[in-house]
Amino acid sequence: MTIKELIEFRLIETDKFELTVYQLLVFSVIIFVTWLLMRVIKKFIDRRLKKRKLEAGGTYALFQIVKYFVWVVAIGIGLESIGIKFNLLIASSAALLVGLGLGLQQIFNDYVAGILILFEGNIKLNDVVQFGDLIGEVKQTGLRTSKIETRDDYVIVVPNHMLVNDMLVNWSHNKRNTRFHVDVGVAYGSDTRLVQNILLGCASAHSNISNNPAPFVRFNDFGNSSLDFQLYFWTENSFRVENTKSDLRFMIDDKFRENNVTIPFPQRDLHLKTSFDDLGKEAT
Repeated sequence: MTIKELIEFRLIETDKFELTVYQLLVFSVIIFVTWLLMRVIKKFIDRRLKKRKLEAGGTYALFQIVKYFVWVVAIGIGLESIGIKFNLLIASSAALLVGLGLGLQQIFNDYVAGILILFEGNIKLNDVVQFGDLIGEVKQTGLRTSKIETRDDYVIVVPNHMLVNDMLVNWSHNKRNTRFHVDVGVAYGSDTRLVQNILLGCASAHSNISNNPAPFVRFNDFGNSSLDFQLYFWTENSFRVENTKSDLRFMIDDKFRENNVTIPFPQRDLHLKTSFDDLGKEAT
């Protein structure tokens, strides 16, 4: 068998369709070239990101959109090359797609939500988000699901409709610097200006706390058993902010001990009422 005969050999042959070795090779080459092209583009983007010349979240979202579009076009061209009309295939599958849509409605909702996430840019790669009691960092956004790493260092797979339909807090949406606070109570009679200086000194000494904007102290209230303060600070490491808060509490406690500033125990007044009848019974 010559090379020409091998290439023209029919693998499948029916009245309306035939598949030759040549057509199969063309289809395989199209798929391989597309796969290779996407790998090259991905490596180029990763190299640019390492040099900090591109914004990670927006670039990743754009790459995802381009990738899905290129693959759809490549598969369409590949099917055309083996004699399958792509538009006819879609039209003939319309009834099947309707049936699938009724049975897999939630999955289609996730795909639509994924497209919205990629286009709108409200949620990007490495954003710190909170929905419900869950706080995590976005590690991957796909068409159907997104992967979020929690503060306990495990990854959860979240259906995209939850990120679009439910109320979600994106701590990194406007800027990476996010404000937090630590509550502190001191005993009545304490030097409030000294307390303010101690709190600001602890915040300034922590490496994860930003100097711009500068931390500040709010004298919040005269509490039932303490003078209540709040130390406000900004940090870019919002994902691990609970560790920063813990460090601040240790530092504040050490400084309070050094300066004889007391953190009071909760106090309650107890009033006992005794009636005259009870007193008479006790006397007899």
